[in-house]
Amino acid sequence: QVQLVESGGGLVQAGGSLRLSCAASGTIFSLNAMAWFRQAPGKQRELVAHISGAGTTAYADAVKGRFTISRENAKNTVHLQMNSLKPEDTAVYYCVINVDLRDYWGQGTQVTVSS
Repeated sequence: QVQLVESGGGLVQAGGSLRLSCAASGTIFSLNAMAWFRQAPGKQRELVAHISGAGTTAYADAVKGRFTISRENAKNTVHLQMNSLKPEDTAVYYCVINVDLRDYWGQGTQVTVSS
């Protein structure tokens, strides 16, 4: 069984920064793609950033140039560095990690950006 634990959410003023982390634990043979999604109140869940097993990254247009996704394979961890935060970034952020060809989701962490 694999579990993901997220950390790093919170309240920040517009223009500030936060770093989210998501660590996988349990029986792990291979780590593949990792990603961050977010869901704002009343909106659908959307993909924010993705990183392949080889380290190739992709971002939603809304966060390009402000967010950076990275991975630490030795720690089974994915990070999301969020800079120049805007009120519209307010949402619950979820990590997804593909472990042994199966997707696992984190529990979600609240990010609130005040204006």
